[in-house]
Amino acid sequence: MTDITPDETAFAVVDIRGLHKRFGDNEVLKGIDLQIKRQEVVCILGKSGSGKSTLLRCINGLESFEEGALTVDGQVIRQHDPAAMRELRQNVGMIFQSFNLFPHLTVGKNVMLAPTLVKKMPREQAERAARALLKRVGLEEKFATWPGNLSGGQQQRVAIARSLAMNPEVLLCDEITSALDPELVGEVLQVIEGLATDGMTIIMVTHEMGFARKVADRIVFMHQGRVHEMGTPEDIFDNPRTAELKQFLA
Repeated sequence: MTDITPDETAFAVVDIRGLHKRFGDNEVLKGIDLQIKRQEVVCILGKSGSGKSTLLRCINGLESFEEGALTVDGQVIRQHDPAAMRELRQNVGMIFQSFNLFPHLTVGKNVMLAPTLVKKMPREQAERAARALLKRVGLEEKFATWPGNLSGGQQQRVAIARSLAMNPEVLLCDEITSALDPELVGEVLQVIEGLATDGMTIIMVTHEMGFARKVADRIVFMHQGRVHEMGTPEDIFDNPRTAELKQFLA
């Protein structure tokens, strides 16, 4: 968690107002209001089907929404403008449960791909940046390794490095440890904790309660498509106000 000066907090880097999302007749998000400050770490908790992952996918434009407004770093999300959506995704990194690495590219080339293709970064500069990012996630010696030769935890750390390669303003993490064996979870969470300490804005859907308590500035508990409770880790874990949250934590 980072010390933030008052002027930096005045501006919400992610501003969500009255967000509604339906899949057919099923309303998954029922009017979400959420403002996230720069350098804030927000963990989103809730049962399966409460709308957590859908909310993240709306923030980076993977899902469209029917009502409401969403701005990221001052840019209004314009869902029907492909150029605007490409620009948005450069600003918002996303890490998924499945690592989604390209198996036919080495670790280094996976990390270099977006900066060279999208930002037209010169190859030498992209390689230097990729090596620095792999060092940051503790995998500098794996630059020339194929993804298939890595453990799940290592692959997820490469996926984090790849997200950071575009230098995003916001990092979205969607259950990034749920596909990992228990003994590999810690190495991935350690990387995220380091990013939080460095002042990255992180929005994380997770079931890792201990991690959420330790690293989050704020916890959001979602229930049936709404923000049901929100507060500091102490508020949420030690003083849950509603029966739904008490039951979830039990």
